[in-house]
Amino acid sequence: MLSLLPALASTQPLRLLCIGAHSDDIEIGCGGTLMSLLGSSRPVHITWLVLSALGERGKEARASAEAILQGASSYEIVLSEFRDGFFPSQYEQVKGFIEKLKQRIDVDVVVTHRLEDRHQDHRVVAELTWNTWRNQVVFEYEILKYEGDLGQPNVFVPLTAETARRKADHLTKYFGSQRSKDWFVADNFLSLARLRGIECRAPDGFAEGFQGRKLVFSPRAF
Repeated sequence: MLSLLPALASTQPLRLLCIGAHSDDIEIGCGGTLMSLLGSSRPVHITWLVLSALGERGKEARASAEAILQGASSYEIVLSEFRDGFFPSQYEQVKGFIEKLKQRIDVDVVVTHRLEDRHQDHRVVAELTWNTWRNQVVFEYEILKYEGDLGQPNVFVPLTAETARRKADHLTKYFGSQRSKDWFVADNFLSLARLRGIECRAPDGFAEGFQGRKLVFSPRAF
């Protein structure tokens, strides 16, 4: 994914915005990619935004983010408390919150939900991402769920076997409130990573998939 970005040739930190509707979305969608990126030599500043992080879920979100972001050159964790499942009815408030964030941060790359995601909160976040950050590279991650709405990614990030398992273990460790859900198990996260690994012929057989809906290629930058 990130090999497409000329900014990686720079010594300046890559400014990355990660957006999740709920407290575990970022980790499920791109946790392995973030772990890989933060293990590289490139300095990275990450703004970590979770829009629905109430009570115990908020505590989980912060603890998880802090654990992953230890390798960042700098980071900011932004947690809000919009009502889970009701983002469409809170559209104006969510948009206002995101617009205020845009005014005070500079971003190179945004990682967010897929526009085709069937979860109503996820769709609102994806729509507002495209409405708000019009001049940045945007990658949309996927969330496995009961609805079976996985798409066909066109951008892949190969993961080492160690990173794939670290991601799966991280999710089950930090999100105890979700362990009662039958789908929230390490094997499911590893299975999707295996499927995406097949599709991009990842060396270790694991990968994360993204939708790169609009990419600009500049030959002079390479």
